[in-house]
Amino acid sequence: MPVSDDMIAALIELKRTGEEGLVAQLASQLRELIGSGRIGRGRALPSSRRLASELGVSRNTVTYAFEQLAAEGYLAASHGRRPVVTVDGDERIEAAGVATPHVRSGTPRLSPWASRLKQADWPMSYQAPMKPLRPGHGDAREFPNEIWARCLRRSAVRAAKRELGPVNRPRLREALAQYLAASRGVRATADQILILPSAQAALTLIAAVLITPGEEVWVEDPGYPGAAAAFRASGARVGGIRLDEEGMQRMPGVAAPKLIFMTPSHQHPTGRLMSLTRRIEFLRLGKPGKTWIVEDDYDGEFHYDSRPVPALQGLDAHGRVFYVGTFAKAMTSDIRLGYLVVPPALVGALEIAQRHIGLIAAAHIQEALAEFIADGHFLAHLRRMRRLYHARRDHLVEGLERHLGEVLAVEVPSGGIQLVARLKRGRADQAAVKRLGEAGVVTRALSGLALERPRDHGLLLGFAAWRENEISAALRTMASCF
Repeated sequence: MPVSDDMIAALIELKRTGEEGLVAQLASQLRELIGSGRIGRGRALPSSRRLASELGVSRNTVTYAFEQLAAEGYLAASHGRRPVVTVDGDERIEAAGVATPHVRSGTPRLSPWASRLKQADWPMSYQAPMKPLRPGHGDAREFPNEIWARCLRRSAVRAAKRELGPVNRPRLREALAQYLAASRGVRATADQILILPSAQAALTLIAAVLITPGEEVWVEDPGYPGAAAAFRASGARVGGIRLDEEGMQRMPGVAAPKLIFMTPSHQHPTGRLMSLTRRIEFLRLGKPGKTWIVEDDYDGEFHYDSRPVPALQGLDAHGRVFYVGTFAKAMTSDIRLGYLVVPPALVGALEIAQRHIGLIAAAHIQEALAEFIADGHFLAHLRRMRRLYHARRDHLVEGLERHLGEVLAVEVPSGGIQLVARLKRGRADQAAVKRLGEAGVVTRALSGLALERPRDHGLLLGFAAWRENEISAALRTMASCF
């Protein structure tokens, strides 16, 4: 059934927290409306100004979507006039020779690598919506977008005058080396730092260079599921090492593995801090060049109750520790940049592998970030977010103890962007997560982060991304559910 101009915007739903950009979402949904015949040939679409206003997006977003559809032959567009639909229904699909409806031709045979990824259930299959109290995120609403936009514009202008340069931009490497030395005690020269699309890309790169199928890797249990997924996909035998109050436990009398993955400064998900004694024990484990350690400092920028403990990498005297970080937590998840500090003996091998696999971050984003750091905007943003997240953590802790103290035992982390609340009775954390999700509160089951048989049952709750009134509303909902 054809739709009127007033109905077009009502049929379009744009998600601002998804991985797909607004332009791509809008173009896709307009393409579907045209393909279904609801917007027929010869029909003029609303003006870019009107559609942008009704959808609550910038006019450029609508203009770029129109231009994309015009390039594909769906629209005829001319300056100063509304774009006009040029096809009927599925004409574009049929003309391309694609059979509709699509018929399956059997189950495809995947490579061992892809099969192991499917078994890992990471990224998580449930794809939780961005609602309170979803863990793992900072508050993108508080990010200084105007300042960042200026850095991007200046970088884009300079990029047009620049010749092809190195994939890891020297200016950003220098800025990171100085920042990490001052804030985290990392000891590294600029040429040891690789700039990557994400922290997960860093783990994939390490696995590709170091792991031979069948070799053993240790990870924390419970721990970050992306690490186990990356190492399993490389063919490693991944073993989960239990935690105690000092973090990942030592394994006396057990031969050291090829690789050990840990989050010593703020264990994921418990928030525990690995003691200095335990750190030194791990650094002495195995032989240099035979056993490597990957230190993931995923939210090391946020410490509230004391001075942050220096990174494990800074204690390493034998060049055996990789240090992994990301800007997704400190800035915004849309800035897809991570970094990897590489032991000196492996820099050349990882640089070659980085280019070969194609784990390369956009040069203009790197240059913009270098300027953002050099001009002091990054540190200013961090200082503000530390104060804000500290207050939000305390607000959530106080509310949990007041409203749900009989049900949940809260573990207060000294930093980070999320916390663990353990169930005092029973082990039905998966059922609790489902019940809360149906009521509009998104959490993560602690048992779901176990590598082997889960022994820990509770909820992983995010506080950084949510304002205090949102946290209070979520707590009221949780209290009614429990």
